[in-house]
Amino acid sequence: MTEFLEDIPQPITYAVGAALIFAFLSVMVLVLTWLERKALARIQQRMGPMRVGPHGTLQPIADALKLITKEDILPSWADRRVYWLAPLAVFVPSLLLWVTIPITQDIVLRNMDMGLFYITAFSVLTVLGLVMAGWGSANKYAILGGLRAAGQLVSYEVPFIMALLAVAMLSQSLNIVDIVNDQAEARVGNAIVQPLGLFLFLVAALAELGRTPFDIHHAESEVVGGPFVEYSGAHWAVFFLAEYINTFTVAALVTLLFLGGWRWPDMPFDGPLHTLLSVAWFLVKTYAVILVIFWIRGTYPRLRIDQLMAFGWKVLVPLSFVNIIITGIALFYQWHWSLITLMSAFWLVGVLIVLRRQAGARNQRMTVRVLPADDLRTTT
Repeated sequence: MTEFLEDIPQPITYAVGAALIFAFLSVMVLVLTWLERKALARIQQRMGPMRVGPHGTLQPIADALKLITKEDILPSWADRRVYWLAPLAVFVPSLLLWVTIPITQDIVLRNMDMGLFYITAFSVLTVLGLVMAGWGSANKYAILGGLRAAGQLVSYEVPFIMALLAVAMLSQSLNIVDIVNDQAEARVGNAIVQPLGLFLFLVAALAELGRTPFDIHHAESEVVGGPFVEYSGAHWAVFFLAEYINTFTVAALVTLLFLGGWRWPDMPFDGPLHTLLSVAWFLVKTYAVILVIFWIRGTYPRLRIDQLMAFGWKVLVPLSFVNIIITGIALFYQWHWSLITLMSAFWLVGVLIVLRRQAGARNQRMTVRVLPADDLRTTT
């Protein structure tokens, strides 16, 4: 079988691999849309989709067919070229990230030695598509949403990259497969070694996705749908598809970089069963992270734009440098990984306590004192 694959030209191999990745991600998007609606329904004590298929399992397919067949309207004042290219500028980078993201040791299109650098380089291209969508629509609300998206993504890209850098420092490699294997050899995941790094990466990634509570660039109550306000039909569906692919990508990266990836504590057997169980274990971890993302959406309110930017620059960026300094000092002096855990947890808990107190003080200042009816009569 290996000799047969070696005889196939590389362009054909990569084309088939890209088609398989697209099919796999499309299925994952359908599953995610159904799972999110069910998870949010459970949080809100309702049933969610139930009509189309058993327990609403065919509802994502019905939604996809509706979006594909829906009328696609082009505003007469829009810049046609920019307007049509914007969805591709958002979708293509989200698909290209999976060139080097492994599902198991062998299931990866191209295992790159500079895999984390590749992911960092392509993840920042999404902001270009959002700005193009706003500008090409020639709508003031769309332009405002695109610019707010650019400011948000640029701000949170700093802690996102710094969290990746700290993980690379621990494993002394930018290769994702090596990072997973290093966690397996150490028998401890980076989530335990760097809880602060996990917090920084997950929060910054949520801001990069534009999901609650960081969905400020398409806040319907403020900018009427953001950069997507003039899009409909299939073109709006491409933005929707890219968002859910990126959600699955972020969850997969958390699994690979912090939760040990597909590796089991001990695998006494090898062969196809080993590969199958590794894929299943990887998907279980990934969907656990996805449920956490959905839980955050169902329980946290949207931040204001000033709160969002202040949280990024005043909290996450300084913490990302603290995380790098802690990791660097521990590696230089060859400390045990438990010391990194203690220092990282100390900073994380301390910052969360400070943020909690600040939120409580802010709520007290905003509380309106309501007088009883007797006091109202006496005051009048």
